[in-house]
Amino acid sequence: MQLFRRMNALVTRNLRSIEMVGVLMRIFSFSLVSWLGPASPFLFVWIFNTTDAVMLSWCAIVKKDPAYTGLNLFWIGVGVVGVVRTLGFAQA
Repeated sequence: MQLFRRMNALVTRNLRSIEMVGVLMRIFSFSLVSWLGPASPFLFVWIFNTTDAVMLSWCAIVKKDPAYTGLNLFWIGVGVVGVVRTLGFAQA
């Protein structure tokens, strides 16, 4: 619990910077897929995108913003499904 409090304090102190990094990560990952198409490193993109969704969700929760909390929690779910499918654990 102490670790969570410290991490939450860190996020609260650096909220704007963490949000900016998360947004830039999201832009980078979608740009990579757009540029490379089927040659994209999909596992990397899904993990990267899920990481930025965690960052942005945490920031939205701290800011008490339900719309962006919901949106980014949704992206975490999408990312987990993407990782699982990319690793071949689930087939379409």
